Amino acid sequence: MTRDPFEWINDRAAARRRAGMVRTLRPRPADADVLDLASNDYLGLARHPEVTRAAAEAALRWGAGSTGSRLVTGTTELHAELEAELAAFCGFEAALVFATGYAANLAAVTALTGPGTLIVSDAGNHASLIDGCRLSRAETSVVPHSDPEAMAKELGAHHGPALAVTDSVFSVDGDAAPLGRLAAVCRESGAALLVDDAHGLGVLGDGGRGSADAAQIAGAPGLVCTVTLSKSLGSQGGAVLGPASVIDHLVNSARTFIFDTGLAPAAVGGALASLRLLRRDPGRAARGREAAHRLYRELTTAGLDAVAPDACVLSVHAPSAEAAVRWAADCREAAVAVGCFRPPSVPDGISRLRLSARADLTDEQIDQALDVIVRTAPRR
Repeated sequence: MTRDPFEWINDRAAARRRAGMVRTLRPRPADADVLDLASNDYLGLARHPEVTRAAAEAALRWGAGSTGSRLVTGTTELHAELEAELAAFCGFEAALVFATGYAANLAAVTALTGPGTLIVSDAGNHASLIDGCRLSRAETSVVPHSDPEAMAKELGAHHGPALAVTDSVFSVDGDAAPLGRLAAVCRESGAALLVDDAHGLGVLGDGGRGSADAAQIAGAPGLVCTVTLSKSLGSQGGAVLGPASVIDHLVNSARTFIFDTGLAPAAVGGALASLRLLRRDPGRAARGREAAHRLYRELTTAGLDAVAPDACVLSVHAPSAEAAVRWAADCREAAVAVGCFRPPSVPDGISRLRLSARADLTDEQIDQALDVIVRTAPRR
């Protein structure tokens, strides 16, 4: 009898079930009557009429797909417009758009390092940065979360090219990295600094220009930022921002750029419309942060263990993984969607609800969310 070569998958699935760690897909209808505090649509632009109209018009003009890699047929005039406006908005010399933010991070880490390079990576970094470190073939040192002194120690002991890698706003708890201090450490050691600003663009900085603008380091020598177009800009895709020489290097050496199909025109058009909306209405960034701070204040007043937000993300700790899963399910049954993070997705072992504030939340919607989250909270 022939042995099933995938039998080991069934064993893994059984182990996940025993540990209560099974992930499932839950398709959402287009008209779901649920208050959304689970997505990353921080500015409430994913369904904005100007954004959806721009996406539709781009598809009608350029086609449903980009038809090839960016170096063949996948670069449209629309891609070039978005790159120029995104770089100018964030204060960088140039930008390069990728099909996803994940691909942008893989490109930046792998193309800017190699054998002989030291990567110093924050322990709280996103999986895409971690995977980039693994694929880079560079020596990688993981340092404690948000610890510039630890970064300085590792960089100071290395003689040769080095790259410090950090999220700007960490996606689980929503705390911000000390970018000013990290940039100073890199300057002193001669290292480059790569900042993943996925959760900072559109939320932090002057009118949402991002974490580098907030830290007054945008456009600095040796600094590269990555961003997503799928969070504050409500679309899809990612980009790398930095010196023109770095962007040219990525065009010629980043595998996730050279060998991947370009971002679809509809996503490019939607992101560009969102960026222009943000420039016209810079107050959206502050409104998103204000909503997050109100949620935090009232949840902690109610006795829940919430983490103070630096942007639009905040987390509320649960007593166990099982309690977190049940809590999130109870919220959904009460028509409020929240995120649920638990091991192994969170390396600190603390299960929590992850809440995303949005600039378009009304006071009544925030009241509704607070009522449901507090009322369904597990007893400790």
